[in-house]
Amino acid sequence: MDGQDPNHLTRLEGEGLVVTVSDLGAELQSVMTPEGEELLWQGDPAFWAGRAPILFPIVGKAPEDRVAIDGMGGEMKQHGFARRMRFQRVKVDAGRVVHMLTDSGGTHDAYPRPFALTVTHSLAEATLRVTAVVANTGRALLPFGLGFHPAFRWPLPGAEGQPHQVTLDNLGEPEMARLEDGFLTETRYPSPFKGGALTLDPAQFVEDAMIFPEGAGEGLRYGAAGGPTLRFGFQNLPNLALWQKPAAPFICIEPWHGMAAQMGAGPEIADRPGTLTLQPTETARFTWSMTLT
Repeated sequence: MDGQDPNHLTRLEGEGLVVTVSDLGAELQSVMTPEGEELLWQGDPAFWAGRAPILFPIVGKAPEDRVAIDGMGGEMKQHGFARRMRFQRVKVDAGRVVHMLTDSGGTHDAYPRPFALTVTHSLAEATLRVTAVVANTGRALLPFGLGFHPAFRWPLPGAEGQPHQVTLDNLGEPEMARLEDGFLTETRYPSPFKGGALTLDPAQFVEDAMIFPEGAGEGLRYGAAGGPTLRFGFQNLPNLALWQKPAAPFICIEPWHGMAAQMGAGPEIADRPGTLTLQPTETARFTWSMTLT
């Protein structure tokens, strides 16, 4: 499967979807209808090799690709290290696979804190649910960001040539932020949503992602008239981004808790907008779900 070791893939089958998950990054590799129509972007490196990376312990870029906790830290690439690491597959049962990543020598130089990140993909009929739980397993404070970055086909199968829309459940018109050289600026722009609806256009992504720091709500729909519709729900994920590599046939629908470093900021993770900080033994849970309708 596109170079993936089949021994490190888990296939989940429901009545309405068939899902494949890799141990590498605990990343979705495929979301298919029972008829064999692929809904997930398949990672063509000519545009973007990702499919649905999990972003931890930062979302977005760090100044000079370096982060720190209380002055200690090191190099960390955009979106953190979890997406590049092999998770342990700790449980597989009917309709569910659970992966875990814990701190190691490979994480301590950049992120000098003990942690456990557990990711569960579960499937029930036509609903996929992805839950991440972050646990502070050490004795000091644990600052982090957590985000999801799934990419879906644009156009969706059966809706070729049709305008595609994203419609917020709350019918909101949240202000938009942009990135400059990968960093979040303080400028806020008028919302591209009108009455909660946004008709997607590749021109919207020439200046990188559209980011909505607040107000996008806890759910949305993505689809086109006459084609399939994907309904999304978000829990404990207050930030939203939409992103397309210019002219690529996908759209990323990205719910986050945490964002890229502010323009001009230093490396401290705790200073990044949207960062969470866990006390020792404390945990935090984040979930996104998708239902095919």
